[in-house]
Amino acid sequence: MMELPVYNLDGEQVGTYEVADEWVQVEVNIPLLHQVVVAHLANKRQGTHATKTRGEVRGGGRKPWSQKGIGRARQGSIRAPQWVGGGVVHGPKPRDYDQKVNKRMRKTALRMAWAMKVRDGQVFLVDGLDNIPEPKTKVFKNLFERLQILGRRILLLLPEKNEAVLRSVANLPDVDTLPVLQPSTYDLLVHQAIVTTPDAFALIAERRLAKVNVR
Repeated sequence: MMELPVYNLDGEQVGTYEVADEWVQVEVNIPLLHQVVVAHLANKRQGTHATKTRGEVRGGGRKPWSQKGIGRARQGSIRAPQWVGGGVVHGPKPRDYDQKVNKRMRKTALRMAWAMKVRDGQVFLVDGLDNIPEPKTKVFKNLFERLQILGRRILLLLPEKNEAVLRSVANLPDVDTLPVLQPSTYDLLVHQAIVTTPDAFALIAERRLAKVNVR
C-alpha cells in the first residue's frame, strides 16, 4: 500500500492517503502514451490554413508581354508563382488532422499517466483546498512555496467550480485549473505537479486508476 501525504493550506502535513498497489504498479507503455498524446494534439488543430493557387488570386487575365521579340523570358501571366502577388505552389489547404484512438487505448494511457504521477511524487493532496472563502493569491503562493513546487507547471484540479480559488491562482504563472475528471493524458504529462483534494483524488482513483473497463 502506497501512502500519499495530505497537507493543509499552510503546507503542513496533517495525514496520509493510502493508494492501492494495484493502482500504481502499472507497466508504462511509452509508444502508447506517445500515440495518444500525438492524437490529442492533432485533434486540437483547426486545419483552416489556406493559400491561393494561381487560379484563385486576383488579376493576370492577359499575357504581360509578347511571347517573342522583346528579349525577355516568356511569361504567360503575372499571377504565376514566380511573380510577386502570384499563386502559391503546394501551399496548405484546409484539411482534417483528426486521428482516431479507441476508447480502451485512451483510458489505458490515462491510467498510465496517473500512475506515473503518483509514483514520481508529483501528486499533492491539500485538505480544504476548495474551502477558500475569498480570493487570496498569497495563500496559494505560500502553499506552493511550502510544497516546493512554485515555478513548476502546476495543474490544480477542483472537485467543483470555485470562483475564489480560480481568482486566487489567476495571477500565478504556470498554474492551470481543470475539473477533477477532465485532464487528458497530455494535460497530466505536460504538468510537473498535480494539486487536488483528498476527496477529489478518491474519485480519480476510482475512475482513472482502477482497471480499465470499457463498456
